[in-house]
Amino acid sequence: MLDAVVVGAGHNGLVAAAYLARAGRSVRVLERDAIPGGAVSTVERFPGYRVDRGSSAHLMIRHSPIPDELALADHGLRYLDCDPWAFSPATDDTAPIVFRTDLDATCASIERAVGSADAEAYRRFVGVWRPRAQAVMRAFYAPATPGRFATAFTGLTHTAETARTGPIGRRTGSMLSLTQDLMSSGDALLDRWFEAEPLKAALAWFGAQSGPAMDAPGTAPMVGFAALQHDIPPGRAVGGSGALTAALLSRIASDGGEVLVDRPATAITRCGDHWRVRSGDEGHCATTVIAACHVVTTLGLLEAGGHDRTTLDRWRSHIVIGDGIGMAVRLGTDALPAYRDLPSDLPAHGVHSALGLLVTDRAQLRRARAAAAVGELPDRPACVAMSYSAIDPTLAPTDRHLVNVWAQWHPYRLSGGRTWAHAGADAAAAIRAELDRHAPGFSDHIEHSHVQTPDDLATELGLLGGNIMHVEMSIDQMFFWRPHPDLSGHRVPGADGLLLAGASTHPGGGVTGASGRIAAHLALRG
Repeated sequence: MLDAVVVGAGHNGLVAAAYLARAGRSVRVLERDAIPGGAVSTVERFPGYRVDRGSSAHLMIRHSPIPDELALADHGLRYLDCDPWAFSPATDDTAPIVFRTDLDATCASIERAVGSADAEAYRRFVGVWRPRAQAVMRAFYAPATPGRFATAFTGLTHTAETARTGPIGRRTGSMLSLTQDLMSSGDALLDRWFEAEPLKAALAWFGAQSGPAMDAPGTAPMVGFAALQHDIPPGRAVGGSGALTAALLSRIASDGGEVLVDRPATAITRCGDHWRVRSGDEGHCATTVIAACHVVTTLGLLEAGGHDRTTLDRWRSHIVIGDGIGMAVRLGTDALPAYRDLPSDLPAHGVHSALGLLVTDRAQLRRARAAAAVGELPDRPACVAMSYSAIDPTLAPTDRHLVNVWAQWHPYRLSGGRTWAHAGADAAAAIRAELDRHAPGFSDHIEHSHVQTPDDLATELGLLGGNIMHVEMSIDQMFFWRPHPDLSGHRVPGADGLLLAGASTHPGGGVTGASGRIAAHLALRG
């Protein structure tokens, strides 16, 4: 009898296991794949190249206590600061915008590109949204309840303006103004703050990395998160995204836990005073189970274990998986992209530490999203190019480079009965064409290519519907509604001792580790 079994060795499952093992609990992790880490894993796709299977840049976990609490540096995890942390390419009329960790340098770049008014507006924007984004991070790393949510945002009324007078009037007006900002769309927020479209497009595309289009309500904080990158920029784990997984595995093993791969769970069953997780012919019994796989997969495991199907079907009907978000192309090359008109004051690695936000007009985002909504491929996909071999030479052979490209929006279900087996090549060609648009001739340097369509993401990584966030990140699927109001507390009603983690649960997708930490703390609390 174990203290805990964790189903799923994605990074949230491993974070949960690491906290439990650190506390002296006996813990076993079961993973269906031969490779632990899920979307936070790195493999040799091409000879001598270390290629990520999912995420490449780690943003939110660097703003969390997890690396320090688990002493992951002692287990080999080393992050390189990505500085510059983002850039937007030149247009025929504007210079590139380079986002540095240093706010003054960033504002200087904005001024060169689009003028002093937007540069000063961006400085004020960071000042207003830094404390708001910090509050969002606090909300992300605690269970999602209305009370905790309100507490996380206490004291932020000074970031909002009101014309109301009197102590109560000012406080009420400021709170209403603040909540309106937080609930507004990213596009509306950008239109209130800035004038130049290239700057608005860059920040909108940064915000859209969370999944939703920036015209959706409640997406303003996804844009506002940019303010925190001037405190701690995105990090690149040396050796690839899977270095985080390797450190977690080391931490778990050092504390006596175990991780078993090629062990797909087939049922979760209540057996008197404990739980039994079936995997093939094996049964793994524990007082606590943390299901860190996709929530719909978890509901299927509960159904196989005899849980009430009517209740499970009701939950399933309210969980919005969506129709995919995007796809990835991994490229082994003999040169880095040569973006045009870059400034001369960059570090030796240029902009290749950055998220290459290859969008200069939000119309491109809207057209790509509209095409995906009707099952079509975008003519011009929105791309993020990451060339981290420029700062981490362990990723590629000598004199070679690795370029990871993420693109949106690409539907999981294509129109006209088409399949991704036939459409994947055309979609990948459109992505390469976008890189050539901003770095002319880059495609001539490609020696290896690996394409991950939405269908590939679903098959390889268990991302149902090709959704890298598991469940849509729309406001009705977030916080105390994620993935369903009954399940938002990381517990399953009628299933005491079963806890939920993973991107399906609060706070959602991305490399956060938050849901694993929350689930582990709930398990330790009993």
